[in-house]
This record gives sequence, structure tokens and C-alpha cells, in this order.
Amino acid sequence: MPQFIALPAFKDNYIWLMLNEKTLQAAVVDPGDPVPVIKWLGRNPEYSLTTMVITHHHPDHTAGLKAVKAATGCTVLGPATEDIAGLDRRLVDGDDVRLLGESAKVFDVPGHTRGHIALYGGESDDPWLLCGDTLFAGGCGRLFEGTAAQMHHSLTRLAALPDATRVYCAHEYTQSNLRFARAVEPDNDDIRVRLEVVDGLRTAGRMTLPSSIGLEKLTNPFLRCEQAEVVAAASRQAGDALSPGEATFAVLRGWKDRF
Repeated sequence: MPQFIALPAFKDNYIWLMLNEKTLQAAVVDPGDPVPVIKWLGRNPEYSLTTMVITHHHPDHTAGLKAVKAATGCTVLGPATEDIAGLDRRLVDGDDVRLLGESAKVFDVPGHTRGHIALYGGESDDPWLLCGDTLFAGGCGRLFEGTAAQMHHSLTRLAALPDATRVYCAHEYTQSNLRFARAVEPDNDDIRVRLEVVDGLRTAGRMTLPSSIGLEKLTNPFLRCEQAEVVAAASRQAGDALSPGEATFAVLRGWKDRF
């Protein structure tokens, strides 16, 4: 199984490194800043960076692509429908890729951007998800290019993955996301307990990731748009009775943008 290491970047980004400790190969995900990646490789010269994965085109995920590729000669994988210079293989929904000897499946997850992708691997014994800015711990990405319908569908696909799936997203937004989740479901004890834990981690300067699909289904309002309490809260915001699912999601996303 690959080891995952988070390299902090900018204000709240995480650049994920995947390591195969047997072959001493590494992969990197969304290197918006090349410096943490190149510094890590310099401190760990036994590892060879063979692969880069790009989930979407935003600069805080792509700005280091050129420098890291030039320094390592790695193969760069990314979304087929986004304009990203330097990709060696353009990925579409359903593609199978090999990352450090493991098989991973490509998911199209539009919403945050039109062509955003996620990678799911590890199979049944230790599943993992690289989801960029689509699914966050306690939240989801803003709708910069896609629609609420697209994002709701994307999140529904990810929520169908096994509960044990470890979720590696790209930002440290958990605390603010869970504060919003508490506003949506003030009587949800799972959210209350999780926020207490996260508050303690952040006070200690520690990261809150990875999450898991099972935990997100209990505490992330954007994966709970079928739940009566969430529908009721969104309906109060809208001033009208909403249907579960997409309509509830759309109001929640607008509410979170203003929160």
C-alpha cells in the first residue's frame, strides 16, 4: 500500500506525495508550488518521482507542474477536458491508471471546474481517494464553472464508494466546514464531536486529514441532502419547501458561500 505524505503549501493547500517504500518510487498530486516537492526529494534522494497527477486547472494545483517535471522527468496525468500545458496523458471517466504499481480508477467529478477528475484506488483492502477540490472534509468545493446539478451528481458518486475509503483532499478547510455543518444540523452529535476533535487538532497546529467516506456521510451536509434535518434547514434558508437532493444541495452551497 502506498504511504501518503502531506506537503503544506500556500495558506492552506496540501500537496500529496504517494510513496512506494519497496520500489522507492513516488507520485505527487497537484503541486501548485514546486518548492516543497523539490525540497522533499532533495532530503530523500533514495526516492524517484515517477508520476504527477493533476485534478484540475486552478493555479494553486498546477503552477509547479513545469518545474517539477523538468527536475524529475515524471509523467504527468490530468483531465482530458481542461486546458493544462504539460500533460503527458489526458484522462477521462473510467480510465484505469497505474500509480506506483497500484491500479486506480478515474472519475469525472465536474462542479468546481468543468473537467475536474478524482482518482480512486487501493481496491477493497485499503481504498483511497484523491479528490482535489471536489469533496472536502466536512464540505465541498465552490461552483466556479460547473452547476449545482453537476456537483451534486459528482458528490453522490463519491459517497457511493466504500465507507473505509480514505479521503485525500487538497485544502485544510475542515474547521470552517464543520462550523457550517453545525449551523445546518445543530442537533447532530457526530458533527459536534468531530468539530471538538478538529478544534483540538487545529489549536495544536495539526492537520485534520485524511478523512473517510464513512465519516463524511455522517458529518458533511453536502453528502446529507436526502436527510430530513438537512432538507428542513435548507428549506428555511430558501423560504420554501425544497425537495431532497439537488434542490437542497443548491441552497446549501449558496448558504455556505455566504456563511
